[in-house]
Amino acid sequence: MPASDLDPRTPVLVGVGQCAERIDEPGYEGLSAVGLAGRAAAYALADAGATVDLAAQIDTIAGVRQFETSTPIAEAPLGRADNFPRAVAARIGADPAYAVLEVVGGQAPQRLVTEMAAAIATGERDVVLVAGSEAISTTRHFTDHEAAPDFTEVVGGQLEDRGTGLRGLVTWHTAVHGLTDAPIQYALFENARRARVGQSLEEYAAGMGELFAPFSEVAAVNPLAAAPTARTAEELATPSQRNRPIVDPYPRFLIARDQVNQGAAALLMSVGAARRLGVPEERWVFLHGHADLRAPDLLDREDLSTYPTATLAVREALEVAGAELDDVTFFDLYSCFPVAVSTVLEGLGLEPDDPRGFTLTGGLPFFGGAGNNYSMHAIAEAVQRCRTDPDELGLVTANGGMQAKYSVGVYSARPVPWRTDRSSELQAEIASWPAPAFTEHPEGWATIETYAVRHGRSGRRSAVVIGRLDDTGERFLAMALEDDGDTFDLLASAEPVGQRVYARSLKHGNRVSTTRGAMDAVHPEGATEADRAATALQAAEFETVL
Repeated sequence: MPASDLDPRTPVLVGVGQCAERIDEPGYEGLSAVGLAGRAAAYALADAGATVDLAAQIDTIAGVRQFETSTPIAEAPLGRADNFPRAVAARIGADPAYAVLEVVGGQAPQRLVTEMAAAIATGERDVVLVAGSEAISTTRHFTDHEAAPDFTEVVGGQLEDRGTGLRGLVTWHTAVHGLTDAPIQYALFENARRARVGQSLEEYAAGMGELFAPFSEVAAVNPLAAAPTARTAEELATPSQRNRPIVDPYPRFLIARDQVNQGAAALLMSVGAARRLGVPEERWVFLHGHADLRAPDLLDREDLSTYPTATLAVREALEVAGAELDDVTFFDLYSCFPVAVSTVLEGLGLEPDDPRGFTLTGGLPFFGGAGNNYSMHAIAEAVQRCRTDPDELGLVTANGGMQAKYSVGVYSARPVPWRTDRSSELQAEIASWPAPAFTEHPEGWATIETYAVRHGRSGRRSAVVIGRLDDTGERFLAMALEDDGDTFDLLASAEPVGQRVYARSLKHGNRVSTTRGAMDAVHPEGATEADRAATALQAAEFETVL
């Protein structure tokens, strides 16, 4: 379809920008999150190649949350802007009528691009800037430092703050059982998958290394990468002093790297605006397909070793684009942990060694996991790739929470009219998926469904177990008894999944041990009705905070 035949309301990406800085390199400026996003935004405006000042044309700015605003108790040691989107807008001399700050999650960049493209197609918006960033490395570097900069900005102005969006992703029950960070959460999925595919610990570790070694090679030649070093599969999978165990089965090199200073932005507008503002057609890239879906809550998923929501989202985005997987010439699959890639490959029937590769940036462990904003960098790379070869079709995926939210975009420079997706319809289908029975208060013999063991720097370990009660089949969440060597030995054995443990509900949460005698020796009595009532009250208060 020639661009001249497009509806003037058709949305198009016309500019992208990225920036990054590393503390140990010459020219380091110590930019704030706003500073990084503002610079990326300036690059995006320049990238459009317009004949007029685009900043004055922006009617909407949408911001991706930083980690320091992603939970109600998050701290900003160096200060932060009270209105991140408008602070970014001020950096480029823009004063849009509308500003929005999106909810938490790595799905946010693609989710916002899709949302704003749809709003442009309906005439609600016309010129939109989407931006995000993280200055985590700089913040950690200067925290408690005498020469620490002050990143506080009081901007004020209109802002649609959508809140953190953590309801359903984080609960009191998951928090008190140690699911408080991404590595231990994803290790539950990883260990469930390893058991399902029937691989030994050593075989599976080697596979994770083989999956991610090509990612590190892409990062090694990316000047914006936070860790630009090519590593072998063996180096990635083998624990060492530098590659210390974090959570079984992950050593440090296999998890998202949040120690970054990175910003990225994208500029969208209608085709009519692009023509009016003099943006050359060779800068235009179209969103051919898209989908945004949310998985059932963690403990309501029938199989923790798969990610069917992601598969469904990718297939819907391709359906909207009128394309097949074989038509896709490049991918960027969200890669916070190996399982986030491998479950998607499995669901789509793709091989890990597919010659097309699965990253444009180098991936979150090597390019850098810029908080919720990583996929904005992937989108920026996709836009540039599409311009280089207008016949190519690229697919970008963005994942949020505990494999909870999945947003997909299919990109090409080939002009196409805007098409809506069936995400709402598919979300209703997901809601009908069967869920296992669950109990918050287990008692009795049970079978391990999956597990995760966290390794502290001091050598101290803690463990989380998801199991099924033998008598009822109910799923439950628990932690290992503290300092219970037999339980930790079991979890370090050749195959913990399927092994029997004894579960008990206590005042401060559920625990498992290898025998009832070991449990009785430490906790002879379980939780009382008063304990359960107090827990319910705490859970309600926790939900209020979220």
